[in-house]
Amino acid sequence: MSSSKTGRTRSKRLPGVLVVEDSTLMRELVTDLIDGSGAFRVIGQARTGYEAIRLVHELDPDLVTLDLEMPDLGGLDTLGYIMSEAPRPVVILSAHGRAGAGMTLEALERGAVDFVLKPAGDSREGAAELRTQLIAALRVAARAELSNLTREPGGGGRRGASRRGRAGRRAELAECLVAIAASTGGPRALMELVPRLPAGLAAAVVVVQHMPARFTSMLAERLHVSSALPVDEAEDGAPVRGGRVYIAPGGRHLVLKRASGELVFALEDSEPVWGVRPAADVCFRAVAQTCGPRSLGVVLTGMGRDGTRGLRAIREVGGWTAVQDRPTSALFGMPRSAAPYARAVLPLERIASALAERVQELVRKRWA
Repeated sequence: MSSSKTGRTRSKRLPGVLVVEDSTLMRELVTDLIDGSGAFRVIGQARTGYEAIRLVHELDPDLVTLDLEMPDLGGLDTLGYIMSEAPRPVVILSAHGRAGAGMTLEALERGAVDFVLKPAGDSREGAAELRTQLIAALRVAARAELSNLTREPGGGGRRGASRRGRAGRRAELAECLVAIAASTGGPRALMELVPRLPAGLAAAVVVVQHMPARFTSMLAERLHVSSALPVDEAEDGAPVRGGRVYIAPGGRHLVLKRASGELVFALEDSEPVWGVRPAADVCFRAVAQTCGPRSLGVVLTGMGRDGTRGLRAIREVGGWTAVQDRPTSALFGMPRSAAPYARAVLPLERIASALAERVQELVRKRWA
């Protein structure tokens, strides 16, 4: 009897995982952690990208863990094949360092569900942390909407002279502030949403994406390349300017404060909220407190409840709120939780235009 499809339909069977890793030690460690979880089982191991492609077809795993730095066929090319020819949820095992962060972000844009950092050393603590994060990532990946991981991102950015030429002084004034929350599936959603925002938008846009520090800086760089608006990582004490997009730095909460009559960013090291830092709830509530009815909040794809309380705060002060709809979300957990406080539930491709229209309305009212 073939095991190709039966494992996905028989609830008594644990979801099968294909482990793709060129390091023997790491491959065995990951296998032991998964098999010892009681929630998943390893049904195959691959040392190269070519072997992974073969085993994806032969074993038909429910999920794949994928190393990106492999000889011969690299991880990104392997991922590209899997998502195109044999799509299934993929969790990336990411190396530390700038190069690893860049490849991981590209993998998320190409359809990987989530990523986990490999231990920096051989310590027992590192292995324990890897187990916790890996099993959590596999649980999330098992619930991901596969069709939204394989669809081609829409939109396209405009850079250079067209961006600079259309950005006026009024945009610098930041007539209002847009706060966006995202988690699992977020980098891919942001690569579609942010490039659709028009140059000269009379609002500052703040994005809270659940990611470690060096990944958020790389995300800002990648979004900047493809977007009409400049994209930067927010800095402590920096003034908030309109017509720009700011990414909340990983590992710190991002809030807003008034200094000498000017709105500035502040980074805080207070306790994580919902287990994450930065947390959207912290940022959104700061936006509501400082910008009142000139606040706009959007909750995108992700797992959990972060953003719900913050979106409620923005709505209660008279701001405009929205969530991404289920059909376009990789994971509908965060949008579903926040939906009771949303004035609109929108497909991903319509969110940028809705934000731009609402910003224009606020500007017209302010200057009427």
